[in-house]
Amino acid sequence: MKLFFAERLRDLRVERGLNQSALAEALGTTQRRISYWETGKVEPDLLSLCKIAEFFSVSLDYLVGLKDY
Repeated sequence: MKLFFAERLRDLRVERGLNQSALAEALGTTQRRISYWETGKVEPDLLSLCKIAEFFSVSLDYLVGLKDY
């Protein structure tokens, strides 16, 4: 999951024109945590995954690499 999630999170953030700090503020977390997620150092918990999916209007399956859409 790490690689798919890290890449997809970074791609979604960049597509929206957000920096890590802006995304962190929108999700109620820290810029450092966003950085750790995007580099694969840390995996998000289920609640965080749900917030990310809702924010970007994508499925959890997409975020973790089970689907390509």
